[in-house]
Amino acid sequence: MKISARNKLQGQITKIVPGSLNSLVEIHLSGTPVITAMITNEAVADLELAVGGEAWAVLKASSVLVGVCENGKGRSCQK
Repeated sequence: MKISARNKLQGQITKIVPGSLNSLVEIHLSGTPVITAMITNEAVADLELAVGGEAWAVLKASSVLVGVCENGKGRSCQK
């Protein structure tokens, strides 16, 4: 696969949940959590995606935000 995006994560498809227009595709990445993408049903068919198949999660964004908890405070700091 040749692509300009540098953030490519390889994994195995663990779930495909089709909707009326889009499907949720879960990809289990080696040694990391599952990443979920919302793609069109047409793309699922065109890419011939299937549970157990190999796929790449390609991340393309103009920015990435990083946050930290301060003294355990904040909504996303709860475990």
